[in-house]
Amino acid sequence: MAARGLSVRSKVLSFNIVHNEQDAAASLALPADAGIIKFERLRLGGEEPFALETCHLPADEFARLDRDSLERASLFSILKYDCGVDLSYPDEEIDATDPSSTTARLLELPRGLPLLRIRQVIYSTRARPAIYVLGFYRSDRFRLMIRRYR
Repeated sequence: MAARGLSVRSKVLSFNIVHNEQDAAASLALPADAGIIKFERLRLGGEEPFALETCHLPADEFARLDRDSLERASLFSILKYDCGVDLSYPDEEIDATDPSSTTARLLELPRGLPLLRIRQVIYSTRARPAIYVLGFYRSDRFRLMIRRYR
């Protein structure tokens, strides 16, 4: 978005600590009943929605993370400067999907537009899973560039 001259910001829709997110716990290599910070945010580029993300982080490790800080700063900068966690690389799964009615409304989707669904586990420089993200991205406003090394 920045390359297209658009400012990017997030609107936090929900922020909770949950104990029943087994898929997220498994992705984060945590016990099934572990406390997990779960928040949903609408990503905006130039005031237009382009993504809906649900993020999961270990509650014990990121106890300083709160809703207000996510409204003011980027998640990655908060993790680095406030929590002392440097991120390294993600494992990503990408596919196309049809939006739910709620997702279509939040992303202001034209009828019939498919979404890119991206599941990410983002690792710290200590090779530990730090964030699990389930994101839905507008296929008409989001382009993914992949660089592979052999």
